[in-house]
Amino acid sequence: MAFRANRPRIRISIAYGVAVFLFYCVCRNGWNTSESVVPPVFFLLGILLVGVATLGRAWCSLYIAGYKTSILVTQGPYSFSRNPLYFFSFVGLLGVGLCSETLLIPAILAVGFALYYPSVIRQEEQKLLERHDQAYRDYMAATPRFLPKLSKLIEPDQYMVNPRVFRKHIFESLLFVWIVGMLELVETLHNMNWLPVVLKIY
Repeated sequence: MAFRANRPRIRISIAYGVAVFLFYCVCRNGWNTSESVVPPVFFLLGILLVGVATLGRAWCSLYIAGYKTSILVTQGPYSFSRNPLYFFSFVGLLGVGLCSETLLIPAILAVGFALYYPSVIRQEEQKLLERHDQAYRDYMAATPRFLPKLSKLIEPDQYMVNPRVFRKHIFESLLFVWIVGMLELVETLHNMNWLPVVLKIY
């Protein structure tokens, strides 16, 4: 669950993402030949992961839209992971990275996530403990911290959602799709020799 205090998290994530993107802009994958099957395989796998991440983030948003700072959400994706939004974001990062048709870019994104987000999760857990006390302790004991355990999925027959907040979250869920489009644009500019290629990466 997110907090306004996590705005630095958003700024840091954006800055890191922009830095990786700019690095990608001057690189080209070393498998970029007509004979290699690696680029299309990586891209297909990346698109599949981006699709899972986009749907997963939208699913998470459905449950926290309008509630994330007021009540402890423990249903839907929050019943099988305490941080499903971050999990699906990680899946999306890997997908975007693979859409670069390299191994280096997803590795850089995964390392950045692994170094930074565990501390973000711990900070949010502390705030949730302060706010919800024993209810959150029980939730921690019953629900995995990050990796989903699908057998614990609980879904209600009905769920009240704030449509204005949910609409905003839906657009945010499409972030990874837009980034893939930007990667494809960069590749096109490389093919047209409109962007310099400084490094070949794999």
